[in-house]
Amino acid sequence: MPTIQLQNSSQPDFTYLPDRVNYKNRVARRLAEEQLEKELPEGFPAQLEGPKLWKGSDYEGKESEWVYQLTEQELKEIDDAVHDFEATEKHFSEISKETFPLPTFGAKIKTLTEENVVEGRGFIVIRGLNPDKYTRAQNIIAYTGISAYVGKRGLQGRHTIAHIKDLVPEKGLDEITAPAFTNDHQVYHTDAGDIISLYAIGVAEQGGKSRIASSWTVYNEIAKTRPDLIHTLSQDWPFQTDLNKEKKPYFLRPLLYYVDNKLIIQYARRNFTGFGKNPRREDIPPITEAQAEALDALHFTAEKVNLGVDFQKGDIQYINNLSIFHARDGYTDSEKNTRHLLRHWLHPENAWKLPPQLESTWNHIYHNKREEIFPLEATFRLI
Repeated sequence: MPTIQLQNSSQPDFTYLPDRVNYKNRVARRLAEEQLEKELPEGFPAQLEGPKLWKGSDYEGKESEWVYQLTEQELKEIDDAVHDFEATEKHFSEISKETFPLPTFGAKIKTLTEENVVEGRGFIVIRGLNPDKYTRAQNIIAYTGISAYVGKRGLQGRHTIAHIKDLVPEKGLDEITAPAFTNDHQVYHTDAGDIISLYAIGVAEQGGKSRIASSWTVYNEIAKTRPDLIHTLSQDWPFQTDLNKEKKPYFLRPLLYYVDNKLIIQYARRNFTGFGKNPRREDIPPITEAQAEALDALHFTAEKVNLGVDFQKGDIQYINNLSIFHARDGYTDSEKNTRHLLRHWLHPENAWKLPPQLESTWNHIYHNKREEIFPLEATFRLI
């Protein structure tokens, strides 16, 4: 069911859910009426190269290249570690490589993610866990323990683990500010942090396919055809702040960076549109027509080159949040099958160098002193 979209009256004709007709009309209007940049911004490459350049067609039907199937020995290691940790009665925050020993799989998962996620193509799926054999607490232990070998856990609002599921039947739409907590489709975006991980403890009755796309592939197409949009993406954008926490109503930073020979993009469309019954506030600068077109260009280009990933129950997906967009199809739950994902934001040992504009966010997520909270159930607000 498409989510209702309330629009800020000062914004361009533009909402969270992309409209292809609006996009095409905006492109035609701007090309006809504006003098657009024909050269790329200084410091940005004409074309990127390397394994992070891929299209969905490169990997469709080739799951053996990007799905790692856990062996019986590895499953036993994980199972033993889950029950041994649970027996200590320690808090989830004490899960670490030392308290969740994986004699063979620990080194394996670290290597797999360093080589395939941080470097390499940017994604991998770990398959074979059976969440139905575990309690909710045991699933959190298993997932957090495995992920301890991938990187340092990050803060997601107030929580260290997030539950991604449809909360509209329970809560309604009034206070839901993120599409993750609905069954509607999500548009292409990034989260915060280096590696985004999802563990499927439940899958939908129908739909809900995860979709990923290489932002490097998207960059190459836009850089080749519309260098003016690379200018737009690499200039400052007004990000709405939470006035309950910040004194200023907005801050400025680019969406796109080129640092240490790596392209980094960091944004979510809802930052500039609001979501559902919570539109972007009127007291901050609206986005421009160029920015609206740039957001649509990112979405529709990513849609063209995406790879669809059908989660099986028990799958753990790790993706490079700095080089991959992710999205989701809409879905339908039933009494028997309900889509429910657990999420971690992880910081690996071989993390990329960041632009200065992102350092304070990363410090807040990963490095500043904080309490680790692991809710057993979903909450519709992460802040």
